[in-house]
Amino acid sequence: MDVDVPLNEFVAITGRSGSGKSSLAMGVLYAEGARRYLNALSTFTRRRINQMGKAAVDSVEYLPSALALRQRPQVPGVRSTVGTMSESLNILRLVFSRLGSPVCPNGHQVPPTLDAAENDGYVVCPTCGVRFRAPGAEDFAFNSDGACPTCGGLGEVRQLDASLLIADDTLTLRQGAVASWHLPGRNFMPTVADAIGIPIDVPYRELSAADKQRVLHGAKQTVAVNIPSSKGKIFHMDNAVYENAFAAVEDSLATTKNERTIAKLNKFYTFDTCPTCQGTRLNPERLKQQLNGRNLAEVCDLPINQLRTFANTVVAWLPPTMQSMGTELIDELLASLQPLVDLGLDYLTLSRPGATLSTGELQRIQLGRTLRSATTGVLYVLDEPSVGLHPANVTGLIKAFHELVAQGNSVVVVDHDTRIISAADHVIEIGPQAGKLGGTVVDQGTVAEIKSSAQSLIAPFLTGRAQLRERPTLSSTDLWAKGRLAIEVADRFNINDVSVAFPKNRVTTVTGMSGAGKTTLVLDSLIPAIEAEVAHHPLPTHVRQLERGKIRHIVTVDSVPVGKNVRSTVATYTDMLDHLRKLFAATPAAQAHGYTNSRFSYNVKAGACPLCNGTGQISLDVQYLPDITEVCPQCQGQRYNRETLAVKWQGYSIADILALSVDEALPIFATEKAISQTLQALHDMGLGYLLLGESTPALSGGEAQRLKLVSRIGKRQNGTLFIFDEPTVGLHPLDIQQLVKVFDQLISQGATVIAIEHDLDLIANADYVIDMGPGGGINGGQVVAVGTPSQISANPASVTGRYLKEELHLFAQQV
Repeated sequence: MDVDVPLNEFVAITGRSGSGKSSLAMGVLYAEGARRYLNALSTFTRRRINQMGKAAVDSVEYLPSALALRQRPQVPGVRSTVGTMSESLNILRLVFSRLGSPVCPNGHQVPPTLDAAENDGYVVCPTCGVRFRAPGAEDFAFNSDGACPTCGGLGEVRQLDASLLIADDTLTLRQGAVASWHLPGRNFMPTVADAIGIPIDVPYRELSAADKQRVLHGAKQTVAVNIPSSKGKIFHMDNAVYENAFAAVEDSLATTKNERTIAKLNKFYTFDTCPTCQGTRLNPERLKQQLNGRNLAEVCDLPINQLRTFANTVVAWLPPTMQSMGTELIDELLASLQPLVDLGLDYLTLSRPGATLSTGELQRIQLGRTLRSATTGVLYVLDEPSVGLHPANVTGLIKAFHELVAQGNSVVVVDHDTRIISAADHVIEIGPQAGKLGGTVVDQGTVAEIKSSAQSLIAPFLTGRAQLRERPTLSSTDLWAKGRLAIEVADRFNINDVSVAFPKNRVTTVTGMSGAGKTTLVLDSLIPAIEAEVAHHPLPTHVRQLERGKIRHIVTVDSVPVGKNVRSTVATYTDMLDHLRKLFAATPAAQAHGYTNSRFSYNVKAGACPLCNGTGQISLDVQYLPDITEVCPQCQGQRYNRETLAVKWQGYSIADILALSVDEALPIFATEKAISQTLQALHDMGLGYLLLGESTPALSGGEAQRLKLVSRIGKRQNGTLFIFDEPTVGLHPLDIQQLVKVFDQLISQGATVIAIEHDLDLIANADYVIDMGPGGGINGGQVVAVGTPSQISANPASVTGRYLKEELHLFAQQV
């Protein structure tokens, strides 16, 4: 590829999923731009920065230093809030420490004074004359000195819930009534309980109050017990320790750092608002200091649009001697909030926990922080910035891109949204297909040039010539013919008293502005409620009613990468490698050497290359330069040792098979049913170009999503609900048509499909749409409109309907 990317322009890169867009934008432009910038730093500094390797290109010329905004921002930790992520809270803390009205040790409210800034924070109370140190900015930080002493700045306390520790009170202890005794290393606890005199063959509910107390809170003690194994052997323990139901969880938590285990243990806890700070995260002493009649927690609880109004009243409240400093600090605060307003996030509060934000909100906070820096001469590389964004929010995003260009920067955006592409100064189309069939420049030029191009794949979607709706529209009778699911949510985040029904065995899209409550309704309410009812547990406290329509299984599909390292490949993820290993172990050569199935796994020492341990690559530490990853010189990237590679099946070694693409492997395994079915499913998903040995963490979002569905295609799915969270991430409009066909396959197998989505192409192909809003945050949380896509487009109350109407109208004109 030889491509010229214009500088100081807004450039859109588009193409099929897996065609090489992100490789060009992130793997070359950003990686090389960031690397060259870091090369200007001292070696001492560079050793402390996680550096990227040199891009595998012949030359990249005239490249500015680069910043990247990735497709899916990292999920914030429990201590992150909108205030900390946007860094507006840092400025607000400074405002409170310098301009606030502190309280002296004797309880007198002291008016704002310059002494707080001039005398190392020491202030004299005009009422009682005591000299004291007013709180500094650090004293208002809930991640530091200002943290609530009870919850440590988390805003909530957790406690073990006895009702969650008892799995089923109709069971006996021997049958497994105590859920926490199912934890690893505690399956013999009923035997120990029996040895200390607790009845283990009486249903838990019929135990005496004293025995229940011993099960839940009994003292630790050691006894000698005989423990029978599943094979009939008896194991004698002289010092078996009795661990009550509560201690089993607490001791497990104290001895593990495994995130999956911690998540499992957290299910035994209930989380309540901290009684000391009432959820503010701050030491109550710090809330005595006020700014124009409000404390820090009250100001942080204001929506950003109201916070800006309040901030504008502060300077007039200050004494004349402080107004100059006040003006400077308040201007700084307002400047930090402005990008959030421009990007449509003015409904958020600075106290909102980061973990409760949608992907679209996280991306815009990330972008807002970047916009505020007002740099020039920088290359901004954005990977799918429209992820999680409602069409109405895209307008603000486009405005932000043009602002960056106006400041003297270059903007490269990888995206499929036709509105973003249409707003670009220059378009580069990569393709024509994916994998081996991609990686070339199909077309390049202005939007007008692309629209009139015969070879462009995106042009029909920019002009409206492509067919928008692929599926037949159902009548209202047919829509609900297979039954329904229904849920009533009482109070959860911004949702209050919402009742929603979903048609069974149909495709439903849940739409609405970013922050409207889609995730809360589907992921935080519907899924936990169905799982609780199937497990015979109480419904979540915020779910008032559930009608699950005989749904027994839930499959959640997102576009998060599959696997975490190079050992996860297409063959391992789809279990094809297990079948391949059996084929190779059954060959005469393998039998002669006594090789079993495990010999043909590159994760087992016997079969793996001894130099790279089966990864096919080695990493070289070159001190202050980034680590260099090279193909293993011993196995040449084949992962296996020579002895294993010597075994052939129909003339192929196991490494030869892994080097094949799905489409190349199909005719070879035509008679091997277990393998050919999986290969056919991959082909039908549009993944025929993937190599069997391809590393799955390197796949694009769209590829990862379809790969997760492979094991589900071709099986009966009655009673199964598929939940898709933003399924169009990374998908070209042509790939969305492929996804619609996948949905149809699932529907034909009896499944019910619900997708949280903003993409108008997919919404137009749904059987039923539930539109939430009308806005985000406090302005959302309600069901605005329900119906078929055409009914939604005709509903004046629906913002989604307005954009859907434009899209449908554009395509109707072409028809």
